[in-house]
Amino acid sequence: MKINELPTPCYVIDEKKLRKNLEILKKVKDDTGCKILLAQKAFSNFFEYPLIGQYLDGTTASGLFEAKLGYEKMGKENHVFAPAFKESEIGEITDICEHLVFNSFSQLEKYADFCKEKGVSIGIRVNPECSTQGEHAIYDPCAPGSRMGTTREQWDLALEKDPALAELLDGLHFHTLCEQNADDLAKTLEAVEEKFGSYLYKMKWLNFGGGHHITRADYDIGLLEKCILHMKEKYDLDIYLEPGEAIALNAGYLAATVMDVVDNDIHTLILDASAACHMPDVLEMPYRPPLCSSGMPEEKKYTYRLSSYTCLAGDIIGDYSFDEEKKVDDRLYFEDMAIYSMVKNNTFNGIPLPDIAVMDESGECKVIRRFSYDDFKGRLS
Repeated sequence: MKINELPTPCYVIDEKKLRKNLEILKKVKDDTGCKILLAQKAFSNFFEYPLIGQYLDGTTASGLFEAKLGYEKMGKENHVFAPAFKESEIGEITDICEHLVFNSFSQLEKYADFCKEKGVSIGIRVNPECSTQGEHAIYDPCAPGSRMGTTREQWDLALEKDPALAELLDGLHFHTLCEQNADDLAKTLEAVEEKFGSYLYKMKWLNFGGGHHITRADYDIGLLEKCILHMKEKYDLDIYLEPGEAIALNAGYLAATVMDVVDNDIHTLILDASAACHMPDVLEMPYRPPLCSSGMPEEKKYTYRLSSYTCLAGDIIGDYSFDEEKKVDDRLYFEDMAIYSMVKNNTFNGIPLPDIAVMDESGECKVIRRFSYDDFKGRLS
């Protein structure tokens, strides 16, 4: 089956592009000796975990469910970070993970014994208070007042009360980036060294977190490798990175069909795909998703607003132009739809979830998951 034969709406994972990304990441590993983990919050399609596991070292999770998925479906290193952990879940989490990263010293103090008893390596997330983001404030963990990570002031207050807390730590973790290049990582590392460098000599590992757009065409891999080797050699540390987007960047599509064309001063295509339901970051960030064979408004002959058949008036994907007039039953293919799509979609308004398909390296597609009314009903009571 070819992509134009798939039912819509349908997410399509492009395995050729996925493998290309993985090869880039593996070269970074080979060049530097670092370890790279899949951040499941961006891409959790476990059908591809056997392929990903051929190249990467494991998974990272943001809680119990992701941790179980990584443990069951990839079975390699399993790291977990959350802003807080539930007492009812910490036992199961520590049974299936190698690294557990706490957000605060109070959480560390509360759960350290669980980790030590089970041989889990303990870390704490630090906030170097170095914001490098301009456009995506919602994703800035270093914004003033951020709940993410321990600042140096908080660190000093905690150790003043109990200096022995530092002895519980095996490593430090930071996550400050979002879709950024290596120059922002270099700037962040300067702040990490300035605020926490004296403690790094006592650690076994340092986790650079995610947000590294390593597989983007203009990414400075040379500078990334320089940063990794600097921290590894200066402090004698194992270095971890946990990209999400970089693993499946530009490796997926969302196929949609035009259901109707309406004109109320604006030519609007009503699609069977939805920003609100199927690509929520379009509204949340917001951003304009790339679309095959399209241009900016008025760039090409025919301009349309793309919307959905939900009842949400603001369910607008964006304005696009095309060389040819669009009509009912025409198909559209949104690009870069493997990441932060399937992991964030929803059934608002009873809108069906898109099927999930994979495209192999020869261009053949197969549907690996179909959704139905039961999936909508099953989330309710």
